[in-house]
Amino acid sequence: MKIKTLISLSILILITGCTLRGPSIKVSGPEVIVDDSANGKVSQKNKGSFCPPGQAKKGNC
Repeated sequence: MKIKTLISLSILILITGCTLRGPSIKVSGPEVIVDDSANGKVSQKNKGSFCPPGQAKKGNC
C-alpha cells in the first residue's frame, strides 16, 4: 500500500512540470497608411494649420 502511494506521488511530482501546447496562430494587425496631404494641395486660407472650431468663427485663423 505504501509503495503504491509513493509511486503515484512520485509520478505526480514528475508530471507537474509538464505543459501541453496545442497549435497556435499568430496574426499581425492591419497595415495603416495615413496620407494627410489632401492630394498634395494645401488651402491658401489656412495653409495647412489646424484651427479649432470656436476660433474659426471668431476670425482668429
